[in-house]
Amino acid sequence: MAVTNKTVPYYKASGPVRGTQSFVHTLSSCWSRPSLTGLEVLWRWAYGIPALWLTLLVVRRALASHLAGGLAGLGLDKALLNDPVGALTADPMGVVAKVEQAAGIVMPDLLRVAAWLAPLLVAVWIVVSSIGRTVVLRRADSALKPRVFTLMLLQVVRLAALAGSFWVWFSGIRFAARVAVIGPMSAGQEPNLVLYCAISIVTTLGLFVLWGAVSWFFSIAPLLAMIQGLGVAGSLKAALRLGSLKSKLVEINLVMGIVKIGLIVLAMVFSATPLPFQTVTTPGFLACWWAGVTVLYLVGSDFFHVARLVAYLNLWRGHEEEISLPDK
Repeated sequence: MAVTNKTVPYYKASGPVRGTQSFVHTLSSCWSRPSLTGLEVLWRWAYGIPALWLTLLVVRRALASHLAGGLAGLGLDKALLNDPVGALTADPMGVVAKVEQAAGIVMPDLLRVAAWLAPLLVAVWIVVSSIGRTVVLRRADSALKPRVFTLMLLQVVRLAALAGSFWVWFSGIRFAARVAVIGPMSAGQEPNLVLYCAISIVTTLGLFVLWGAVSWFFSIAPLLAMIQGLGVAGSLKAALRLGSLKSKLVEINLVMGIVKIGLIVLAMVFSATPLPFQTVTTPGFLACWWAGVTVLYLVGSDFFHVARLVAYLNLWRGHEEEISLPDK
């Protein structure tokens, strides 16, 4: 039976309902309310466009002295730049050596820039995302309580966990390099690139699935803070006390991971669509085409971000009576 709160319709079924079943209804309701996606796009792009412009400006200034004579000054010859895939296939170790040499030249300047730019961008992201997420969620359900400062602190917790997952991934890639590349080369043997790719792919997909199985915790905590007016500790405790609702949140999160992969694959396919006709297309057309594909991908990704949050809200509303949240 359909039940309606102030702004978002959700289903409260008499029997068990899979998370993905309610998610299909949520997708339909979010599609019929484009203002939710519009607000999500607005706050993300209000941050992303200036951040991208500032990053490009600062990096260009930092590398100006190195790029005065073009990329050739970094040891990257025209053959590599014109056909990187072909050059990598013909001489993978030679290409890696050239890229490593170029990175060694520019890395000190990039690290000096990153020392102040990265903390600045992260701090601004925490503030903007917390305000933007509050606006979107209150648009979805006006009964939610604004908890901007709490959302900021929860965003710090989520970013710390995300940074930890990237550290684990990078450690796995380094392990693959030691086992398949550095080890054989130090023994006078050829590097095993197939083994390197296999370990890298398994590590990446494994961590992707693991993050999809646990990251719901960091997404539902801010929502619970706004539902009950909880603080940081209270919302984190509440996220661990959701009973049977956890499995449905995990299910939706894993489905969202598959959707993200699907969006990336579609973006790659559409980006490659004009390539068979490159003899009759202009660089300007290709640039516009790729920009359009990028914009569509970002808008689609924002839509599914909103759908996931609304799905979490709907699931909680449907299980509200059986969940006991901690005191504030």
